[in-house]
Amino acid sequence: MQLINGDCLEKLGGVDTHSIDLVVTDPPYEIGTAGAGIYKQKDKSYIKSLTFMSNGFDKTVLDELVRVMKKINIYIFCSQKQIPLLINYFVKQRKCNWNLLTWHKTNPVPACGNKYLSDTEYIFFAREKGVKIYGSYQTKRTYYLTPSNVKEKKLYNHPTVKPQNILENLITNSSKTGDTVLDPFMGSGSTGVACLSKHRDFIGVEINEEYFKTAKERISNVLRA
Repeated sequence: MQLINGDCLEKLGGVDTHSIDLVVTDPPYEIGTAGAGIYKQKDKSYIKSLTFMSNGFDKTVLDELVRVMKKINIYIFCSQKQIPLLINYFVKQRKCNWNLLTWHKTNPVPACGNKYLSDTEYIFFAREKGVKIYGSYQTKRTYYLTPSNVKEKKLYNHPTVKPQNILENLITNSSKTGDTVLDPFMGSGSTGVACLSKHRDFIGVEINEEYFKTAKERISNVLRA
């Protein structure tokens, strides 16, 4: 377990080239316009790590992730607006195979107005040719149907905590025991906890000091158990 508090673009520079087996991450979503083509973000503390532009986030982050991976093997939680950017980068430019997984919430916030409910989150998966998918019939579903994990959000004081079973399935399907998994937007440490459960090594980077402390405490508690 290597947990790093800081800007991911700066800290990824210290990660060896071709040293990471899998990336599982949840960067800030592109969720709507806020004038002049600038997009709102879910947490202002991420501004140093991810530049929001009219076409989504700064692809320098993706360039660095590609550099550190042995072969492209990455899951990115994203908004609908970010999917075209990711397809262009990984599929059209990098010629990767790809899937779009979805998490459907049975209890979405009842605010929709002149739009559909925000009841679905997307997980973009890209893998370089030759990268295997492991797992089983039980772990290889492409969609999840669960309530929103309100309990974990309150417990860890983080607005976008992802369900542990989803993260564990992604890790099972795309890595092996002893592999190294990277999350450059670690948040409250859910990916790290999933890696411990599945016996993977983990590197997590988080710019927000409070979230970093939460992640460190969560992972330390699991290690002590």
